[in-house]
Amino acid sequence: MFEDSLIESGGKLKSKRGVTTTISFFIQVILIGILVLIPLLFTEALPKQQLMTFLVAPPPPPPPPPPPAAAPVRVIKRIETEIQNGQLRTPTKIPEKVQMIKEEEAPPPSMSAGGVVGGVPGGVPGGSAGGVIGGIISSTPVAVPKVATPQRVRVSQGVSQGLLLKKVQPAYPPLARQARIQGQVLLQAEISKDGTIQNLRLISGHPMLAPAAIEAVKQWRYKPYYLNGEPVEVETQITVIFSLSGG
Repeated sequence: MFEDSLIESGGKLKSKRGVTTTISFFIQVILIGILVLIPLLFTEALPKQQLMTFLVAPPPPPPPPPPPAAAPVRVIKRIETEIQNGQLRTPTKIPEKVQMIKEEEAPPPSMSAGGVVGGVPGGVPGGSAGGVIGGIISSTPVAVPKVATPQRVRVSQGVSQGLLLKKVQPAYPPLARQARIQGQVLLQAEISKDGTIQNLRLISGHPMLAPAAIEAVKQWRYKPYYLNGEPVEVETQITVIFSLSGG
């Protein structure tokens, strides 16, 4: 202990420590080698189940799914025909056998029933050969039903003005003239079958001008309006214009 405390003994301690370290390293290597060699030499001591799991090959992968079944192929058989686009075409080959079509002859017409030569069954008695089949047209004329004519129709102002025979100008009311009132008066009127005015009604217009317009229109006369050859009543509108300029 006394020597270790001295500075001069430092070299001896280092040499001892190096030898000890080397010996301990070799001892550890030998122990590790023994631990590795023991399982290789004594295989009976190892667990067999764990060894079998390492040695057994993995199961093969599952087989691929079968391919989908292919759709059945439809075979379209083309029928050859001599008609193309609605027209008869020239045949490409001559057929081996040509079938003859025989039509049955129509029985001769019975002369006892009043028929004629060349006529058809069901014809009109007394008809001529080559006439209408089956007697579609009869000798008796068919009456066409007559459409009922309406009692009253509605026409526009343009049509009613074309039927006008007598037009009386309204007198301008003095109060309306002094007040500088002018404008239009619209009337609803019914023209009878003889052309006179009936049921005259005011639709729009200034109250000071309307009485003069109604009084003048009552004196108007029209030509009768004919429909299907018969005179009918007419419903229309009449416009009376009041202007200070006299136009």
